[in-house]
Amino acid sequence: MAAPAVVLLLCTTPTPAAARRLARGLLARRLAACVSCLPGADSRYWWNGRIERARETVMLIKTTRPRVGAAMRDLAKHHPYTVPELIAVPIVRGGRPYLRWLRETCRG
Repeated sequence: MAAPAVVLLLCTTPTPAAARRLARGLLARRLAACVSCLPGADSRYWWNGRIERARETVMLIKTTRPRVGAAMRDLAKHHPYTVPELIAVPIVRGGRPYLRWLRETCRG
C-alpha cells in the first residue's frame, strides 16, 4: 500500500488567537501533524463590491490527503469568517524523514 500523499492547507484568520484556537482543534483531532501560525499578513481583497484591507494571521497546516476533507470541514465549522480561505496544495516533494513523521502523526 502506498503512503498517503501530503497536503499543505492554507487558511487566514482575523487574529493570532483565532489561529491558535483552530490549530489546537485540528491537532487534537489528528487532522493535522503541524500548524504554523504566521501573524501580520497584510491582506487586500474584494468583499461586497469593494476592496478591503485587513491584518490577518496565515495558517500553514500540514496534513495528509485522507485527512484534508475532514480538516477543511472542521475549519469551516469553527472559523470566525463567513467565507474562510481554505486552499489545499499538494506537497510534491519534501524531506523523507519529515514526510514520514507527518504521515505517521496524522494516522494517530
